[in-house]
Amino acid sequence: MLKSKASPSSLDQRNATRLRVLDHIRTSGSVSRIDIATALQTSPATVTAATADLIAAGLVKEIEGETQSRSAKRGRPRVLLQLDGRSNLVAGLKVARQVISVILVDFEGTEVASHMYPLKQARMSPEDFVLAVRDALEETLAKTGSKICNLAGVSIGIAGLVDAERNFVHWSSSITERNVDFNGLLASELPCATFIENDANLVAKAEQLFGLGRGLRNFLVVTIEHGVGLGIVLDGKLYRGKRGCGAEFGHAKVQLDGALCQCGQRGCLEAYVGDYALIREMTVAGQSGSLTSVSDIHDLAYSGDHRAQSVLARAGQMFGLGVSNLVNLFDPDCIILSGAQMSFEHLFSEDVMNRIRSGVVNVDAPLPDIKVHHWGDLMWAKGAAAYGIEEVSIRKVQEIATHAP
Repeated sequence: MLKSKASPSSLDQRNATRLRVLDHIRTSGSVSRIDIATALQTSPATVTAATADLIAAGLVKEIEGETQSRSAKRGRPRVLLQLDGRSNLVAGLKVARQVISVILVDFEGTEVASHMYPLKQARMSPEDFVLAVRDALEETLAKTGSKICNLAGVSIGIAGLVDAERNFVHWSSSITERNVDFNGLLASELPCATFIENDANLVAKAEQLFGLGRGLRNFLVVTIEHGVGLGIVLDGKLYRGKRGCGAEFGHAKVQLDGALCQCGQRGCLEAYVGDYALIREMTVAGQSGSLTSVSDIHDLAYSGDHRAQSVLARAGQMFGLGVSNLVNLFDPDCIILSGAQMSFEHLFSEDVMNRIRSGVVNVDAPLPDIKVHHWGDLMWAKGAAAYGIEEVSIRKVQEIATHAP
């Protein structure tokens, strides 16, 4: 089911049906009206009316399938429905510390173009942030000969505490100010529907649609980057919490009055596990030198540096403690460790697994699967684009009702 700011329960019944039908077509790829009716347990007449509206709105098109009678030399071709990929162009963006990753997709989710836009600074004012987003979009669109006015929607993923319902950012490591309502700023620079979401939620969406979460109803995605994030999928739906702040695994407390976190509090998990935390620990030990990434710390550890080995070991133990708490809280089908970097094996070592096992409530059942998924920044952007497609779908369906006689 589509998850949206304007949820189906707030729409009239016809819009709810149109959304269900559109979602089923998207999931199926191509499908007949009668198969839609069967799958959704509704009448063929209801499906016919809904698909007629979707076709008229340019969201869906008819195609010919196989003949209805394979035994006959001449059979009547089946009429199938599929999304009209050309109908809407959607952009997904991931804002990291050094780069904005951008992907353009059509309404079916097929990639049209991608681009990496370098950032001059890791933290920006809200105004500069929006301008950087616009510049990144313009450079990407230039590859296709398109303009921003051709976009149906833009979805932006950032780290931090985000209320996606309102495009409201309580706090982000990318933004210099707290409690920012981005609606007005975005509207002033982008002439299309624009959405901001927590980046870990977008990775969970990407894993659900394209990655290791496909086919799973309940799973968790732990993102490991500059900080630590969590995406929660329960009963097939993304869980955000009432304020959009219900999955802040990186800010779960693992030590009373502990290390300072970038959020301003102390003892947070990511203050021991995030990239910046590990580099900070090495800097305190007087070994900053040429350290710019966790890979550098791994290299030192492999060469026998005891301080590097100690820093990575403590990070692993803290992480194992946190993951065992996740298992106790959610008992998911699977936990996916996702990250762009190739150097977080210290968080998946046998010592860490033993720490997880020792912290999980003892029952006569195996632990949930814990899988590692390495990917580049475009995975974040692809998840953002998927979320953007869902939101654009909602708005396009709402427009059907608005324009109906």
